[in-house]
Amino acid sequence: MDIPAQPSPAASAIPPEAIELATRMYNAARQGDLDVFRQALPAGLPANLTNDKGDTLLMLAAYHGRAELVELLIQHGADPNRLNDRGQSPLAGAVFKKEDAVIEALLEGGADPQFGAPSALDCIAMFNQWERWQLKFEQAPGLGKASVPAA
Repeated sequence: MDIPAQPSPAASAIPPEAIELATRMYNAARQGDLDVFRQALPAGLPANLTNDKGDTLLMLAAYHGRAELVELLIQHGADPNRLNDRGQSPLAGAVFKKEDAVIEALLEGGADPQFGAPSALDCIAMFNQWERWQLKFEQAPGLGKASVPAA
């Protein structure tokens, strides 16, 4: 005898208002809207809010060159080493986009150049930025002595 499947409480739909708010926050992160986050973070917005691709607010801000927002998010507990669903780090994304101010903010906030695939270390070699970032990456917390990744 087949018993009809009952939807689990965890499988219930997310309220449309929550989806709308999250979408607004992701767009604000891409645009670097500091005023929104200066209000929302102290009011309880999770600093590591993550979209369906695993991109956090920090990842979106970093990829779009929003250094001030990157700093603010880290101050409110955003994890600078959190990888998205593709295994990419905010630091590697900033290297790819050549966002120098974001790279600086992430390194100061504790980003590890070895995290992710490809890592930010791999990216500085791939995108001919080794001379620009070698010293900073070597001095990053927990990294030790960096070496040029094998070609």
